[in-house]
Amino acid sequence: MRNESGWEEKDSLIIPLDLENYNILKDLPVLVIQKFGRIDILINNGGISQRSLAHETTLSTYQSLMDINFFGNIALSLAVLPYFRNKKEGHIVSIGSIAGKFGVPFRTGYSSSKFALTGFYEALRAENINENLKVTLIYPGFIKTKISENAVSGDGSKHGKIDPGIKEGIDVQTCANQILSAIISGKLESVIASRKEKFAIFLHQNFPRIFAKVIAKAKVV
Repeated sequence: MRNESGWEEKDSLIIPLDLENYNILKDLPVLVIQKFGRIDILINNGGISQRSLAHETTLSTYQSLMDINFFGNIALSLAVLPYFRNKKEGHIVSIGSIAGKFGVPFRTGYSSSKFALTGFYEALRAENINENLKVTLIYPGFIKTKISENAVSGDGSKHGKIDPGIKEGIDVQTCANQILSAIISGKLESVIASRKEKFAIFLHQNFPRIFAKVIAKAKVV
């Protein structure tokens, strides 16, 4: 049976999951292997953002951000890692954010979780270089998605607003195409962002004092 997009049901498998409930994720690869006989690539794209000042953010909100964005992410990777190591082949892709390149106001928890992913996957790549495990880190900037609408406020409630930067961001399909290109070419990392955002990364790396003044005045919400 084919669906509206033309795909046959035998070609797809949809498994609902909750990244915050990451302890159950270890069993999911088995279902995929039972369906398709193999796993070639894992793309970790789930996550949630934040819009609140640090002094207005509860510890439980920070905990939730880390559970979803970090522990839920790496839980899936750890679940498939033994399989990839055993067959000495595999590719893990982590969708991070340029907020994982430098700290962004109103996103203390979000930035922290994305920084954590960078540390984990760079180390994971180094540990498994002899196992032929590929690891690609993707750093998107403003992309036209519902990320700001679905972001959490300091008390954990839904932000429910579209950021100006998101409205002017990169088209989703353009972003997806660039991600696929980075995966196919085997890049270690890829920044998918505007020139202004890429310049911010350059400024942060090379002129940190100037960057600190600029980011403090930047309108990011």
